[in-house]
Order: sequence, then C-alpha cells, then structure tokens
Amino acid sequence: MIIALIIVLAYLLGSIPSGLIIGKAFFGKDIREHGSGNLGGTNSFRTLGIKAGMVVTIMDILKGTAAVLLPLLFDSELHMLIAGVAAVIGHMYPVFANFRGGKAVATSGGVLLGYVPILFVLLLLFFFLCLFLTKYVSLSSILVAVFAFVYSLFTGDIPLIIVIGALSFFVVFRHRANISRIMNKTEPKITWLSFKR
Repeated sequence: MIIALIIVLAYLLGSIPSGLIIGKAFFGKDIREHGSGNLGGTNSFRTLGIKAGMVVTIMDILKGTAAVLLPLLFDSELHMLIAGVAAVIGHMYPVFANFRGGKAVATSGGVLLGYVPILFVLLLLFFFLCLFLTKYVSLSSILVAVFAFVYSLFTGDIPLIIVIGALSFFVVFRHRANISRIMNKTEPKITWLSFKR
C-alpha cells in the first residue's frame, strides 16, 4: 500500500506543470500556445525569458529530487529510482496538463541529483560545455543523456544503469522532432551563451 502511495505521489509531483504555472501566474501566458508548445524549461526560456526559464527549470529539477526522496520519507523499501521514474513519467505526461508535458531532461536530472549528486554536477557541466560549443539546447540534452548512460555503465550499480538507460531513451525519444530539425538545419540556436571579445 505504501509503495503504491509513493509511486502515485511521485507521479503527481512530476505532473506539476511548472512552465504552465509560471507562465499563467506571472505573464498571463499559456506556454503551450507559444514557441514549441512544450511545457519544459527550454520553451519557458524562449517564451517567458531567461529568469522565468531558470525558475521553471529549477522547479522541474526539484520535482525529480523530491520524488526520489519519498521512499526515505516513508521509510519504504521501494528503490528511490523507481519513484524517480514515476516523477519523470508525470513530467512527460502530466495529469494536471492534459498529459502534454516536457521532454524529461530537467526532472531526470533532479532524479540523479537526489540519488547520485556528483553525477548531476558532472552532467550539468557537460551540458553547458555542449551548449557553448553547439548552441543547441536539444542536442546538448541528447549528448548529456548519452554521457549519463555511458557513465552509469562504469558504476556497477545495476538499478542505476537500468534507470539511466530508460531515462536516456525517454530524452532521445522526446527529442526526435528536434533531431530532424537539427539534420535539416532548422533547429533554433541560443544566442545568450558566448564569450565576447
């Protein structure tokens, strides 16, 4: 019973539509009607601005972290990562937003922040390196997912390997339209991350 409760709570945490809440509460905008129509951090940056995008991204990260900690809070034998996966599914298919959610990147990162913080830090640094070099948020997210999976293979932590494999698949699958746009050179690049001489 407790295990089922934790999984449901984790899913509901993941379902909290951060981008929709911030957009409507502070900008009077439904970000699903702007930009890519996605509820995640990237569309929040494009639609609402850098500050709002950062808030949405942080909120999405913390959803995953909070979900991972639920088994500890309830003193349950449920593996932390299972709760994390439930939150990621909630983020992608949120019950509070007609099951139209984000692309799993930030919430997946939050899961790792709660379970293996050092990997989260490494992925964050790698993400910004990729972003600086490519200027593509989507490509950087995909590369980070691949890096995370390769890293997990050296940990010997079987649950981590399985979950990161699943999360990486989610990230790549949810970015399939972006991959097509990158190949067609129609994917938008960021302009705010560069060194000025």
